[in-house]
Amino acid sequence: MSPSSEKTVLVIEDDRNTATLVALYLKREGFRVLTAGDGEAGLSLAERHRPNLVILDLMLPKADGWEVCRRLRQKSEVPIIMLTARAEEIDRVSGLTLGADDYMVKPFSPRELVARVRTVLRRTRRPAAAAPPAAGFEVDDERKLIRFRGTALDLSRIEYRLLKVLIERPGRVFSRDELMQRAWDDPGASFDRTVDAHVKTLRAKLRAVAPDEDPIVTHRGMGYSLREQR
Repeated sequence: MSPSSEKTVLVIEDDRNTATLVALYLKREGFRVLTAGDGEAGLSLAERHRPNLVILDLMLPKADGWEVCRRLRQKSEVPIIMLTARAEEIDRVSGLTLGADDYMVKPFSPRELVARVRTVLRRTRRPAAAAPPAAGFEVDDERKLIRFRGTALDLSRIEYRLLKVLIERPGRVFSRDELMQRAWDDPGASFDRTVDAHVKTLRAKLRAVAPDEDPIVTHRGMGYSLREQR
């Protein structure tokens, strides 16, 4: 069995011919493929099947690609390749800022797309047996609850999302803009100082549990990270 046969790719594309072509090339390479013709259907499939990668068109009915990407990023780190006819630099930058891992412009080469799928999966692959090095934290996503040193934290929805993003990638520096995109329902209505204020509140709640610890690291001019386990 090839490594590809264990991977599921979700293609969210409203053009049936494009979706069929992409699915054909992926299946030839051993991938399992799911397809959705609109944004809401794509989000539903992503929730039910937890794909290994999402190929996402931008111009979609019901929920466009920007909205789908934003909502996916609120819940997971699934790799996303945007596939769109919009070739302007601002669109590429916006897509990558929202959390996309790659961006391809139509018309495209199906073989190149498959190669990029493999590259993105290889780049984002994490060892299955690796334990998360975020010492002291437990995340109960079903109950939207985070414990620190065994104590449940009293968190707002934004604080929960913000801390969860940091916990999932300890040591990784997130810019304020990235944190707003992943933790806020309407990131455009928030400001850098809003992130700072929430981090200050989170720090106070963590210190209330463990006064001698400061798990959140400030990177001046860059953003925040969660301290890695030593």
